[in-house]
Amino acid sequence: MSTVLIAGGGIGGLAAALSVVRRGHRAVVLERRPALGELGAGIQIGPNGFHALDRLGVGDAVRAVAVHIDELCLMDGVTGERVQSLRLTGRYRERFGNPYAVVRRADLYAPLLAACRASPGIELRTGSGVTGFVQEPGSVTAVLRSGDRVRGAGLIGADGLHSAVRAQLIGDGAARVSGHTIYRSVIPIARVPGHLRRNRVTLWAGPGWHFVHYPIERGNSLNLAATRDDGAREAVADRPAGHDEVRAALGSLAPAARTVLDLGANWRRWVLCDRDPVDVWTDRRVTLLGDAAHAMLQYAAQGACMALEDAVVLGDLLDCSGDDFPQMFAKYNVLRRSRTARVQAVSREIGRALYHPAGGAARARTVMLAGFTQQRLRETVAWLHGDRTFSRDR
Repeated sequence: MSTVLIAGGGIGGLAAALSVVRRGHRAVVLERRPALGELGAGIQIGPNGFHALDRLGVGDAVRAVAVHIDELCLMDGVTGERVQSLRLTGRYRERFGNPYAVVRRADLYAPLLAACRASPGIELRTGSGVTGFVQEPGSVTAVLRSGDRVRGAGLIGADGLHSAVRAQLIGDGAARVSGHTIYRSVIPIARVPGHLRRNRVTLWAGPGWHFVHYPIERGNSLNLAATRDDGAREAVADRPAGHDEVRAALGSLAPAARTVLDLGANWRRWVLCDRDPVDVWTDRRVTLLGDAAHAMLQYAAQGACMALEDAVVLGDLLDCSGDDFPQMFAKYNVLRRSRTARVQAVSREIGRALYHPAGGAARARTVMLAGFTQQRLRETVAWLHGDRTFSRDR
């Protein structure tokens, strides 16, 4: 039995721990924060994410608390007209084998944490931020902020967008600031007028902005997220924002969408960041996972799903019968880099071509999408939602 070190106790780090323990290893999760937990509002989980959760043994627990969405609906945020929608019941679920659902991030995190705490092969260490690593023949040592050192057979950097493991392994500097500011709020569903309550993800697209809302917490709350392409150049995370600021960011919003936006309260602000794809995120006994490997914009709603897929692929490769961590980490990198790079690129392109176009480009988008049948829409997302190998880009 080998010990695998995991830097980061977020969604990806806990998923990685569960996955490597399935293959007979021991996992030590090194989390910098003083307590384990997950902040943030809503998160979308496609069928591919649920396939990964099933492999990790927590799919049923997440499905039980998730809102199983009936429809993804794209609206013209200025005129209020429907552009297109993808129905997520019936043939969609038959084809992809799992629902499309939304949860509060904590409701995804809690089953992963409970499973890790129940596993005798997983050690969870808080207040243990990893600042670097030292590789030696046959082992790797994680260097902690406290000065302590922890040795294992392999190290998985699941320490997020500002990964210290990535900084040493790749050394490509700070994440790319996208220039997009996002405002988030969660409100009780009881505040929403009855005619505006829908079991769907609704996205209102406008010139240089978009606004999305959907139910979470078993339908008891509504998650709101408003994004503006405002050229922001400073990475900002979880700052308070006034309602007037949010309204000004989406000044030409259609009346129905404005009604929902005006219900928002206690808004918080972030500036979105991502990274360009890299071909190599592995060096011998050290590899990266999730945002540390392939940070992406939220527009394809796949960041968490990609981390879960990473964990499953990596765990499947780590056969406990040998000490082939360098070889298996390198193979994992090869299997995952094409698919994750495509999702990174698609996430950027969705923002540019579908959510934020103006004038003639917006009209062309609407005309194009109007011609899509439900079958063609399912075909369009099949490479992403329908892949169960997690190692292809088509």
